[in-house]
Amino acid sequence: MTVSGASARDQEWANRLAIEGGTPVRTTPLPWELPGANWIGEEERELVDRVVRARSPFRFYGPDPQHMVETLEKEWCETFGHRHALGVSSGTAALSIAMWALGVGPGDEVFVPGYLWVSCVSAVVRSGAIPRLVDIDETFCIDPDDLRRKIGPHSRAVLCVHMSGAPGRIAEIAEICRENGLGLIEDCAQAAGASQNGRAVGRFGDIGIFSFQLNKNITSGDGGMIVCEDDDIFKRIVALHDLGYARNEAGRLDTSDENCQLWGIGARMSELSGAMVLAQMRKLPLITGAMNSAKWRIRNALADIPGLGFRTILDPSGDTSPFMITTFADEATCKRFVEAVRAEGITGQPGSLTCITMREWGLHWYSNIPSLVHKRSNSRDGMPWTHPANAFAEAYDYSFGALPACDDLHTRSALLAVASSLTDADVDDIVTAFRKVARVVLA
Repeated sequence: MTVSGASARDQEWANRLAIEGGTPVRTTPLPWELPGANWIGEEERELVDRVVRARSPFRFYGPDPQHMVETLEKEWCETFGHRHALGVSSGTAALSIAMWALGVGPGDEVFVPGYLWVSCVSAVVRSGAIPRLVDIDETFCIDPDDLRRKIGPHSRAVLCVHMSGAPGRIAEIAEICRENGLGLIEDCAQAAGASQNGRAVGRFGDIGIFSFQLNKNITSGDGGMIVCEDDDIFKRIVALHDLGYARNEAGRLDTSDENCQLWGIGARMSELSGAMVLAQMRKLPLITGAMNSAKWRIRNALADIPGLGFRTILDPSGDTSPFMITTFADEATCKRFVEAVRAEGITGQPGSLTCITMREWGLHWYSNIPSLVHKRSNSRDGMPWTHPANAFAEAYDYSFGALPACDDLHTRSALLAVASSLTDADVDDIVTAFRKVARVVLA
C-alpha cells in the first residue's frame, strides 16, 4: 500500500502543472537560440586567422589580400542563383542602400508590414520617404489583398519582410509589384537559406538583403549581404555601400563614371567578417536543416491538439525554422499557456528569449516602435514627416489599431525559438511540456 500510494502521488505530481506546484518536465535550460553561433568552430578560426596572418583586413587592397569577401559573394551567387551579391557591414545598412538604389525619397511611400523589425522602418524614414503600413495574414507576412487596396499615386516600393525564417505569399506580392510598377525589396534578414517552391528568397524582387548579426541563421557578429539581378541597380548598390563611387581594378576609388557619383555610407564588409561568414555559409544547409528537422518534429507532434494553431508555412521544405509560432483563441489563453510552458522548464539561458508571447517581442511590432508611433525625426525640421512632398501622409496613423489582423495576431500568438543544436531529448521535452500544458489550459 505504501509503495503503490507513493507511486500514485508521484504520478499525480508529475501530471499536475509545474505552475500549480507539480513537477516540471525539465530543469535544464535549452541551448541558446543563436543559430549560426552554435556552429562556430575551427573552420571560422582558420579563415579569420588567414586574414590576420596576411595583415590585410580591408577587402580592396593590402599587403596580402585573401579575397574572403569576394569569395563569399561568388559562392553566395553560385549557391542561391543570384546574378550579383555584395557583402556589407550590416543588414540595417543594406536596407538603406536598397532604398537609395531604387531612388526612394520625399514624395514616395514604401509599404512595410506590421510584423517586422525597427530597421525596416528606419531605412524608409532615413531615405526621406514615408512608411505605409500594410496588414499581415496567417503567414505572418504581408497580406497581398491589403497591399492591393492601399496602392496609390505616391506608392513607390514594397519592403517584404520574410519574418521568422520563412517567406509568405511572396510570388503573389512580386506579381502585384510588377503590375503596378513598384520596386520590391526582400528583407531576408531572418531567412538566409530559405526558399519557396525551389526559388531562393531574394530572387523574387529587385533587391534582397540579408543580416549576419548574432541572432541570425549564420553570423559574423554583424554583417550583411545585398543581392540583385539588375546590372544597373547593382552598380548603384556598389557605389552607395562604399563612398558613392566605383572602384578600379587596383581597388582605388574611380570618380569618372557619371552614373556612379553618389553619396555613400562606408558600409563595406571587412575581410574579417567576410572570412567568418564564408565559413558559416558553407555550414548553412546543416544549420537550417537541424532547425527545420527539430521544428517540424515538434509541430507534427502537436498538430492534433484542439485550440493550438500554427503559423501558415506555404512551403515547409523552404522554411529555415529558427522559430515556431503558435496561435490561441485569445490573449488570456496565450499568456497562460506560455507561462505554464515556461514553468515546465521550456526556457533558455539567462538573457535569452526562448519561449515568449508575441506581446513580449518588442520592436518586431509596428506599434511598439515609439519613434514611428510618434513620428520622431533625427533632424530639427522633423524630416520626413514635415517635408512638403510628404503632406499626403499627414493623417497616417501608426499606433495600435492601425492594422486589425496584425494586432489580433500580436495579442494571441506566441513564439518558441528553435535552437540549431537541440538534441532529441530536448525536442521530446518540448513536445511533452506543450502537451501537458494543453491538457489543462486548452481543455
